Amino acid sequence: MINRRGFSKAMGLGTGAAAVSLTGLHGPQTASAASASGAAAPGAHTAFPKLKQIRAGLLNVGYAELGPAHGPAVICLHGWPYDIHSYVDVAPMLAEAGYRVVVPYLRGHGTTRFLSDRTFRNGQQSAIALDIIALMDALKIEKAVLAGFDWGSRTADIIAALRPDRCKALVSVSGYLITNLAANLKPLSPTAEHTWWYQYYFATERGRLAMEDKTLRHDLTRLVWETVSPTWDFDDATFERTAAAFDNPDYAAVVIHNYRWRLSLADGERRYDALEKRLATRPVIEVPTITLDPEKDPFTAPGNGTAYRDRFSGPYEHRTLTGIGHNLPQEAPAAFAQAVIDVDRI
Repeated sequence: MINRRGFSKAMGLGTGAAAVSLTGLHGPQTASAASASGAAAPGAHTAFPKLKQIRAGLLNVGYAELGPAHGPAVICLHGWPYDIHSYVDVAPMLAEAGYRVVVPYLRGHGTTRFLSDRTFRNGQQSAIALDIIALMDALKIEKAVLAGFDWGSRTADIIAALRPDRCKALVSVSGYLITNLAANLKPLSPTAEHTWWYQYYFATERGRLAMEDKTLRHDLTRLVWETVSPTWDFDDATFERTAAAFDNPDYAAVVIHNYRWRLSLADGERRYDALEKRLATRPVIEVPTITLDPEKDPFTAPGNGTAYRDRFSGPYEHRTLTGIGHNLPQEAPAAFAQAVIDVDRI
């Protein structure tokens, strides 16, 4: 069940070849009191308003934006194999509550494109985190609530850990997901390894070719949806809206590199080495945080959040959502939106 304990209100490598710096500005804001408890059911929305594009760091980023331009910012980050439509119901709820909501396509997805053909199609964690900081700079967002799942949780966790001056608060599905390359070399239980089947498939040439083949990629990603969200009764149209984002010309390269890098089967770029060394220490996250565990997600760690509790040292709450799978924001949008509103008030 969702834990709805009360909260006390709180008072208040550059662009091109260089990496965006993980240092910056303060600028907290507070939204008006609001609740998502009466929000529409999942699937109430099927599309965003017209998408926007902006040059940010190494990318021309495609993103949806809803809500008042001067409202407190929330950045919602999707995972794999998903896209911005994971937030198609969440974003209107938060906009109605007075937030400026930004939902970007991550590198390799949707309308986001690399500015240069010469840029390595890198999927490592620090590169993606720096993309989001560059986006915040381009949009003149000094500080935001960061909220995500899967790749999005990892990205938000990294920014919260290394750039708390840019992260007002954090909503992280599945808790602390910062990748530790040394730990990833150790085998998991057979059941857990089985769940990660596609990670090992992507380590092979067959897996790479499958991701480059539109039909095989379509069927593979749909299979992942079905297995990691076993209780979500999504229809064909819902999947196809997201699958269109996988036709990005850099999609296969970014995804394959991401999973191979995690297993130390592909090198990262030297420009990110210093950041990866810091992340290898498993830095503690000090910003106010709500972690969400989807009970039906096969990747959810046992222990109701205890597995990663020591990585969060600031104001904190954990919630487990029964009957919900991996794509939590799209399966339970009201609960996700409420977590964003609540964490902004810790």
